[in-house]
Amino acid sequence: MTATITPKTVQESPSITANARGYVERVRGGDMGALPAVFGLVVLCTVFAILRPAFLTSGNFANLLTQGAAVTVIAMGLVFVLLLGEIDLSAGFASGVCAAILAIMLSGQGLPWYVAVGAAILAGVVIGTTIGSIVAKLGIPSFVVTLAAFLAFQGLVLLLVKGGTIIAIRDETILSISNKNLPPTLGWILLAVGVAAYAGLQLTRARKRASRGLTSDPISLIAVRVGALALFGGIAMYFLNIERSRNAAVVSLAGVPLVVPVIVVLLLILTFLLRRTAYGRHLYAVGGNAEAARRAGINVDRMKISAFVICSSMAAIGGIIAASRASSVDPNTGGSNVLLYAVGAAVIGGTSLFGGKGRVLDAILGGAVVAVIENGMGLMGYSSGVKYMVTGSVLLLAAMVDALSRKRAAATGLR
Repeated sequence: MTATITPKTVQESPSITANARGYVERVRGGDMGALPAVFGLVVLCTVFAILRPAFLTSGNFANLLTQGAAVTVIAMGLVFVLLLGEIDLSAGFASGVCAAILAIMLSGQGLPWYVAVGAAILAGVVIGTTIGSIVAKLGIPSFVVTLAAFLAFQGLVLLLVKGGTIIAIRDETILSISNKNLPPTLGWILLAVGVAAYAGLQLTRARKRASRGLTSDPISLIAVRVGALALFGGIAMYFLNIERSRNAAVVSLAGVPLVVPVIVVLLLILTFLLRRTAYGRHLYAVGGNAEAARRAGINVDRMKISAFVICSSMAAIGGIIAASRASSVDPNTGGSNVLLYAVGAAVIGGTSLFGGKGRVLDAILGGAVVAVIENGMGLMGYSSGVKYMVTGSVLLLAAMVDALSRKRAAATGLR
């Protein structure tokens, strides 16, 4: 008797039209993703460009990138805590504490920059471990714990900088993070490498899914994505490579700010951690349903502690970037509106306050929205009070969209 061999069924890749239809259906079902943030960013940029043409200059574009860098990095860490449905109100002043440690080691102790940076990040790890352990092991709500830490760290910053002293930073390596630019040629090379790497990853992913008989993105859709990245990246690179200095013979300001590739590297690392590792899957599981995750064998306490460690470590990096931009550390470093803008950036970008939904990219999109509001309204001459009111309104609107989309998703069975 001859055995019959059934050929492996291979799912056909849906067309671009089918993918677009599927995306529209997901949006109708409540899965808004980053759409509100992207839409808001386009509208804001258009309005400010019309009202203040200076908004579109290369100098202002570069200023936007450096202006919102520290807040964006802190928001990237907050995404991990928000995914669990928790909150960290101490992230702003935690960044100030770590920045103060950096400044003291550089200026007071005369230590090398890498030792000072390592100590600042280590301080962030200790802060995150302490807060996370109290929340996870003692069961005290994160709101209460981090509010207490917010007040304590505010006092600690004052003690570290000895009241109202301003500690100047003169280390060239640290100062270059927010104040130096990549050579224009190197910027183009990095963009080409990045686009090529993105294309390779997309093609490899599609090939692996096809080999397993799963549906994969069509080559045409991948080409559109790669083309869009190359187009927008090329436009940004062109504007940033325009000389922004009034006297290029004295100092050149052409090129991509050095802080941009720093943020891109952090984005790639954290996105890989969330999307391509078991840790990331467990984090989403705990955020979606902690009890179900615990019954599935996931150590929920360990996940909570690790999320706060990542959050405070990113706050430390954000503090280093802020100290680099200001060339100093003072009692207000990490204070004022830093925390509010960081939380706002994560939520406005699409990370849910209810846990279980969000990406690191959301923090960058939301950070861009916050930076555009701050920058654009500043160009129009509005006071800080108006800026706060507008930013708060945008944050409230983002939270409302999140709540309504969750209800819609529950009603349509997508959640």
